[in-house]
Amino acid sequence: MKRSHTAWAFGAGMVTLAAVLVTTAFTEPTSAPRGEVEVSTADAPKQTVRSWSIPEDLSLAGEAVPITQLDVREKLDRELIVNTYWHSNAMLIMKRAHRWFPVIEPILEEEGLPEDFKYLAVIESGLTNAVSPAGATGFWQFLKSTGRKYDMEVTEQVDERYHLEKATRGACAYLKSMHAKYGSWALAAASYNMGPGALDKRLAEQKVDTYWDLLLNAETGRYVYRILAVKQLFANPADYGFVLDESDLYPTYQTVDVEVTSSISNLADWALEQGINYKILKTLNPWLRAKSLTVSSGKSYVIQLPADPAFTTPE
Repeated sequence: MKRSHTAWAFGAGMVTLAAVLVTTAFTEPTSAPRGEVEVSTADAPKQTVRSWSIPEDLSLAGEAVPITQLDVREKLDRELIVNTYWHSNAMLIMKRAHRWFPVIEPILEEEGLPEDFKYLAVIESGLTNAVSPAGATGFWQFLKSTGRKYDMEVTEQVDERYHLEKATRGACAYLKSMHAKYGSWALAAASYNMGPGALDKRLAEQKVDTYWDLLLNAETGRYVYRILAVKQLFANPADYGFVLDESDLYPTYQTVDVEVTSSISNLADWALEQGINYKILKTLNPWLRAKSLTVSSGKSYVIQLPADPAFTTPE
């Protein structure tokens, strides 16, 4: 799955994020900082800037991370600092995670993928339908060819790389195949970023068999550490100064499925017939890429509509 993609440095949170956040105060971190500097101006309150302690017991998808190895420790330290102090991005992804992790997590479980891989989607796209300069698209950043390989329809009218459920299943299939190949979830994640061909070459050249012992390009060399930093941050959000109430988090979309078995010549008109508008239709179904939808004989599509046509915030 080699491709150039948007390099997101930060990840998202847990389905139960609000419950974690609201029970821990900003001023009472339990991760003891190694040191801190107070920054202030005459007109602004003091801001405490900390260098965080590195967890001594850390794993990725159940596999132990050799955190006592000097370079491993320092690479994780870099990602923790970069990600915890990019506050605006952190806050937005925490909010998005509350909406999208309930979609991703059950699919990972059904497909036999460790839950930690929800954070791979986070560092790929920030939980948005991003498009990279190379054309990698969606939460999981598939190229057209790879999307088609993993049973996603990609045409001018329909692009299922934007279909979160189908793209998540495609990502699961890829990662499971790479885990079977390498016997390591860390190497499977690295191959998602740089492709198995390039990864195989580096493993052969350097005569090692773990991600932690490889010297890689800058992006892949940081990739798994980003996943770890995201996991650590969202397991302990208040320790890093993030406090959100339940009402701050983006709610899951409440939808009903409508099966479409015949072509729709004008999706804007069709949306109005359903009691909504085109904007809401495309918000819930970003895989619809044109103003019309051609449905071939014997084929059908499932379109999501809001359970509440007014599309209002749940009480």
